[in-house]
Amino acid sequence: MFKKILSVGGWTLVSRLTGFIRDMVIAAVMGVGPVADAFFVAFRIPNHFRAIFGEGAFNNAFLPTYAQVLETGGEKAARSFASRIVTLMLIVQIALLVAAFLAMPGVVRALAPGFSDDPVKFDLAVSLTRITFPYLLLITIVTIYSAILNAHDRFWAAAAAPVLLNVAMVVALAVVFLFPNAGYAAAWGVTVSGILQLLLVWWETKRALASPGIERPRMDLPMKTFFKTLGPAVIGSAGVQLAIFADTIIASFLPTGAVSSLYYADRLYQLPLGVIGIAAGTVLLPEMSRRIAAGDEASAHAAQNRTIGLTLALAAPFLVAFLVMPDLIMSALFQRGAFDAEAARRSGAVLAAYGLGLPAAVLIRSAVSSFYARSDTATPLIASLTAVGVNVLVKILLTEAYGVVGLALGTAIGVWVNLILLFILAYRRGWTAPNRSLGKTSLAVAAAGAFLAVFAWFAPASLERWTALLPVWRSEALLGMLGIAGALIYGGVLLAGMKIMGIRLARR
Repeated sequence: MFKKILSVGGWTLVSRLTGFIRDMVIAAVMGVGPVADAFFVAFRIPNHFRAIFGEGAFNNAFLPTYAQVLETGGEKAARSFASRIVTLMLIVQIALLVAAFLAMPGVVRALAPGFSDDPVKFDLAVSLTRITFPYLLLITIVTIYSAILNAHDRFWAAAAAPVLLNVAMVVALAVVFLFPNAGYAAAWGVTVSGILQLLLVWWETKRALASPGIERPRMDLPMKTFFKTLGPAVIGSAGVQLAIFADTIIASFLPTGAVSSLYYADRLYQLPLGVIGIAAGTVLLPEMSRRIAAGDEASAHAAQNRTIGLTLALAAPFLVAFLVMPDLIMSALFQRGAFDAEAARRSGAVLAAYGLGLPAAVLIRSAVSSFYARSDTATPLIASLTAVGVNVLVKILLTEAYGVVGLALGTAIGVWVNLILLFILAYRRGWTAPNRSLGKTSLAVAAAGAFLAVFAWFAPASLERWTALLPVWRSEALLGMLGIAGALIYGGVLLAGMKIMGIRLARR
């Protein structure tokens, strides 16, 4: 299982690294001005709906049902089930696309009401969102194919597909002179990438002999199970997205650049979530689903504990970096071209606030697997909506005093509430069973993280004497030196702690 997690995480890391290159290009070309704000709203809107109807709700309802049909009915029955779902999703997504295209000014006005005070920025956001919205249809079908591949223990194509988004956007921005402005170039890059991603996962499902087709929908037991779990999953995913909608809505009223600062900080925050948290959850859910379907609850709990331990070990360095040196990270990665020192400082403050919620955020996907593996989507819905209520309330209370940083603080508090509720509810039902090995692993991670934090706090002052001699790339060199040295320190202390406690980090 660890090999699968590392495979998904490895491809996700490639995706995030190419994503940084993409964001560096965007930052250099657009900065944090009105074109950037308009594009980021246009980029967020289809991604919000994708998270609600696509990889969020759909994956959590579809994958356990598909895995069960595959286990009990064979490949033919599973392919028939998937084909009917594909047909239904195409019908729904085409209808949604037509409706959204016609009502796009209202959609943008609802999700970024502050833009109405600037007609030029508002009109640009409407135009760009009409270009990016077809990405929702494409990526939803990509999600179906990805879930099928995951159920067949094929993870690389689904994890690699997002790389094509970054490549397509960079290529589009490289020929920005062919478009009215950089926002149009990036928007077309988004939609073209959806086509490329769909072709990739379709090709891989053909190789796996599991590609679904178009089949007239009919209700049977698997379809009823799917829809029974889909409803709560949609509401739960919508609840999470409401909190993100709140970010966009509130940020649209803040001074120009707030939406952009939130975006750049969120992109870094998403790195450990994608490489570690989502990758672990992607592998853990089908693993637990199969073991629970076979009646082996103990093995399912053991798999979850090992995954949580690995997740904590990999996420701790990101937590330290986000809290101790956020300004340096932003400066090294993005401060060039139209992205100046003030933009780096403001985005760094948002990143630090996001970092407070990082441990909870990376563990949520592993926590909800306790419920989704048993086709229970109602309980995570309750936890999610409760956390969203706290999230939005805190954002409203903190934004006036802390501006865009208050939005990130609200997100951090919300994810902690969500994780705590999930753990309590699962533990009471006996659906999660933390063991001594997980406790020892957590102590070793905490000790290694503490050593790393001390190093990250005191080392920059000494290393800056060396980087100050460089004519260019001072921040980049300093961040690189800290990263290499920090990795050695953290890894050494962690391995020593694990050895002292008699725990092996990886098992077959």
